[in-house]
Amino acid sequence: MANHKSALKRIRSNEKRRVLNKYQHKTTRNAIRDLRAMEVKADAETKLKEVISMLDKIAKKNIIHTNKAANLKSKLTKFVAGLE
Repeated sequence: MANHKSALKRIRSNEKRRVLNKYQHKTTRNAIRDLRAMEVKADAETKLKEVISMLDKIAKKNIIHTNKAANLKSKLTKFVAGLE
């Protein structure tokens, strides 16, 4: 166990950050899954904007790598463009 006050605070703040990061990552993954399940192009286009925003936010916070976010955005954009 930590002996210093600052180390105890670091443990607490790390745990808070870990839980928040996990929540944001899982929420984004669920949104991507929902987008891939869509079949109507108009609905998918509006959902795509939300998902891209979520990906940008978590990439900015280093929850996922910037290149992974770019790859996902590219694949999802292609998917939505291919819908009828």
